[in-house]
Amino acid sequence: MSHVVNPPEIISVPVHGSSDTFPVRRVYCVGRNYAAHAREMGFDPDREPPFFFCKPADAVVPVAEGQTLELPYPAETSNYHYEIELVAAIGKGGSNIALDDALSHVWGYAVGLDMTRRDLQMKMREMGRPWEIGKAFDASAPIGPIYRAEQVGHLEKAAIKLEVNGETKQSSSIDNLIWSVAETISYLSRFFRLEPGDLIYTGTPEGVGPVVAGDHMVGSVEGLAPLSVKVV
Repeated sequence: MSHVVNPPEIISVPVHGSSDTFPVRRVYCVGRNYAAHAREMGFDPDREPPFFFCKPADAVVPVAEGQTLELPYPAETSNYHYEIELVAAIGKGGSNIALDDALSHVWGYAVGLDMTRRDLQMKMREMGRPWEIGKAFDASAPIGPIYRAEQVGHLEKAAIKLEVNGETKQSSSIDNLIWSVAETISYLSRFFRLEPGDLIYTGTPEGVGPVVAGDHMVGSVEGLAPLSVKVV
């Protein structure tokens, strides 16, 4: 069988300490999964649980360990925001995954950025429309190398931080997630069958804000290599 157009390239993320790569199938993102961030966005996390949205696989931009990504400032926005996140990489598929079994589906972890055209997202939110134009654009999901869970364990109390030009903008701990990684996987698998190659961006702490061309972001999760990104 031949294709009428060239098939799209498989997006693959480097694996720490290996020449192997992790192929990306789908990208799920958890919205408002830290209480303080939910409040800064105008919501009460005690009444409204987190929800999910997706980015296309080709929004993922892999960044090799020790490298700095030059990330173009996107079109049609004047309010381009960072959101630092722990990313869980799924290595075993399943539906209706039991909470006690959820972490066995995680192949590894990485540091990611959910870059956001905030002005467009807010406009869509006010109109009651989907967020894709603000969230699912090209190169909106930079990610560092994936660490095997068997190597680093399951990150439950790790510090998470983002610096912009050397100044700390976001700082929290993974144990402040409203829904833990295990709870997120279990709940998400009720609505979608998770498969190997899926990435889950688990949510961002408070302190989100804008960047402009020339700004240098360094995101970190304790135990993982930092993610270095410069806006150009």
